[in-house]
Amino acid sequence: MSDELREKIQHVIEKEPVALFMKGTPQFVMCGNSDRALRALREAGAPVTAVDILPDPAIRQELSAISGWPTIPQVFVRGELIGGADIVEELAANGELQRKLADALGPEYWSAEDDRTVNVLS
Repeated sequence: MSDELREKIQHVIEKEPVALFMKGTPQFVMCGNSDRALRALREAGAPVTAVDILPDPAIRQELSAISGWPTIPQVFVRGELIGGADIVEELAANGELQRKLADALGPEYWSAEDDRTVNVLS
């Protein structure tokens, strides 16, 4: 399971424009830090693809092994780890998040679809 799970997580990181690994989903957030990161991304107009790490502890273990980042949430833009809630909020507050999104996704990134959630266990 771990090789398959690692591949699915890696696929989300590499293929989704903005990946948010969080506790819960955008519709049912289960953690204050996950909520803070999601809010900052939404305010910046990011097209968020969320992965709920709560259904299986292996998701968090594999994610941290891939990213080298121990805490949740974790935000990736075009495969690059941006960081957790504090970093994403700070980048949003000083305008850097919007610049990173525009540089990575193109100037029309905010017109993309709404949040969506993917399941890496199925």
